[in-house]
Amino acid sequence: QVQLVESGGGLVQAGASLRLSCAASVRTFSRYAMGWFRQAQGKEREFVAAISWTGGTTYYADSVKGRFTISRDNAKNMVYLQMNSLRPEDTAVYYCAVDSDSGYPVRQQSAYDYWGQGTQVTVSS
Repeated sequence: QVQLVESGGGLVQAGASLRLSCAASVRTFSRYAMGWFRQAQGKEREFVAAISWTGGTTYYADSVKGRFTISRDNAKNMVYLQMNSLRPEDTAVYYCAVDSDSGYPVRQQSAYDYWGQGTQVTVSS
C-alpha cells in the first residue's frame, strides 16, 4: 500500500517562504523519482519540480526556477519543496507524487502513479 502525505501548506504574504514536506510509505522509496505538482482553482494540474532517486538530478517548471528547491531524504522517506519569494500566482493545492517505474525524473504527470491528497498554499498580495 503506497501512501503519500503532504504537509506544510498555509497562508502567507507575498515574498514569504514555505517548506512543503511529503512523507512516503513506499517500499524501496530510494529507487524512485518523486515529483511536486500543483493545481490552482479553475486550472489544470501542472508540473512544479521533480527529483531523481539519488537526488542528483532535478527539474523545475520555468515559473518556479530559482525560487523553489526540491530535495529528498531517502533515509526518512521524505521529499521536500522549499518555496521562497512566493507570489500570489503560486496559490494552489500542491501534490507530491511517485513514479514507481523509474528513478529518473520526468515532467509528465502520466508517469506518476501514486499521489498524495494535497496541501493548500495561499499567497496573499
